[in-house]
Amino acid sequence: MTLDDFLNHIGAGGVLGTPEIYRLMDEMSDEARRITCEINNTYHSQEELRALMSRLLGKPVDETFKMFPPFYTDFGRNITIGRHVFINACCHFQDHGGVTLGDGCLIGHQVVFATLDHGRAPEDRGVMYPAPIRLGKNVWVGSNSTILRGVTVGDNAIIAAGSVVTKDVAANTVAGGVPARYIRDIDRNEKPDYPCPSETGTVDKRSMG
Repeated sequence: MTLDDFLNHIGAGGVLGTPEIYRLMDEMSDEARRITCEINNTYHSQEELRALMSRLLGKPVDETFKMFPPFYTDFGRNITIGRHVFINACCHFQDHGGVTLGDGCLIGHQVVFATLDHGRAPEDRGVMYPAPIRLGKNVWVGSNSTILRGVTVGDNAIIAAGSVVTKDVAANTVAGGVPARYIRDIDRNEKPDYPCPSETGTVDKRSMG
């Protein structure tokens, strides 16, 4: 089985449960760990990080992408990252089912993207069921949140810190909790209780995780 065969199998809704699939997953995991060790174990400029992430993903990341290591993945070849995306430290991408981050997404510390589930019966737990996670444009995911397989988060949504997202989140809403639930709509005219950087100059995305 080739990587393209695997991705086509995932795209067709296939499950992961054969020796051939497991061998490919092990090979890809080894390669991902080699590259993430290189990312995480010494200092790199943002330009160098973009080059390493491009190797990890198997395709170029945009010149506007920024990240604070460490970064973790056990696959890496089913991640799609848009423009002006920022990923903060200690995030985990289990991306076999596919993870898409739309333009302008902000990902806080220690966020987990988990695209695999297991069979419920003990004898079936070695079988994995992948499904994609898709974030629209300008989604902000707060620190220590977990997003599970099959979830789509709409444009401009906010996921509160510490949430476990098991269902889709509508665009322009705030969701949070365990499991995450709708909290309220986003008022684009709302003023925060503290000074907003956008009112005084350029927003520093590093402070928004």
